[in-house]
Amino acid sequence: MTNKTSKVGSIADAVALIPDGTRLAIGGFAIYQHPMAVVRALIRAGRRDLTIVGTVNGNEVDLLVGAGCVKRVETSYVGLEKYGLAPNFRRAVEEGRVEVVDYPEVLSFDRFRASQENFTFWPCDYLGGTDVLARNPDIKPFTCPATGRTLHAVPPADPEVVVLHAIAADERGNVILPQRHLLPQGLDVIMARGCDTVIVTVEKIVPQSMIRRHAAQVQIPSYKTTLVVEAPWGAHPTALLGRYATDDAHFRDYVAASASADGFAAYLDRYVHGPADHQAYLDAVGAGRLGSLTEFDTL
Repeated sequence: MTNKTSKVGSIADAVALIPDGTRLAIGGFAIYQHPMAVVRALIRAGRRDLTIVGTVNGNEVDLLVGAGCVKRVETSYVGLEKYGLAPNFRRAVEEGRVEVVDYPEVLSFDRFRASQENFTFWPCDYLGGTDVLARNPDIKPFTCPATGRTLHAVPPADPEVVVLHAIAADERGNVILPQRHLLPQGLDVIMARGCDTVIVTVEKIVPQSMIRRHAAQVQIPSYKTTLVVEAPWGAHPTALLGRYATDDAHFRDYVAASASADGFAAYLDRYVHGPADHQAYLDAVGAGRLGSLTEFDTL
């Protein structure tokens, strides 16, 4: 930390806040805007027995599972959308190395809304007759006191740590979202509101004068932020709305490598264990490749 009001730290500081066994929520959605710099650092640090609680997950979970960091996943989906299945996740589940707890997609969102509101459960009226109830003992039936109908109490997400990636923040941890934003950015805000330890990596740490000029776009205020880390291209190979596109070539290489355990090990050596830190990872990707992904937008 640089002074008493600053929340600026390093990726190493972020990893220190996520010990073995953490119940962790990772920002972003599917293959968009994940804090991949921290994900790779968790693997380098050898983290184990993480529980990932999410909504719609993608390569961030596939990478962590493939590296042996995860014991349990609570979500509606882990996949790579147009790039296909999540190969490491699928292998681990088929081999019984990872426990999976399924929730419908909307309920996965609602679990974070329950945490945001400090509810002990979220009521649901549409699960009757589905296998979700047969396979998820954490969902409990109850009688609605107003109608007498049977409803179901769904447990809140309740992550111990949330880690996100965003465009910008100041040193106090006021985080800016684009004025025009989509579901991944909105869900990140809900995640942050429902957790006491919130780590945000950003493309750039900006002066407080900029935050004042764009005060309406501060969706995560400083009092919710535990640590802010400057990590340019910190979401690569996923996209960051208004800044850079998804790296299609990298995703295709990832899927091809992950087709086998040996191929995935080679990928880890090249992009995770080989680079000493985030900057070394960017060097391994190459400035030319990164530059080709750049998009330009205003806040």
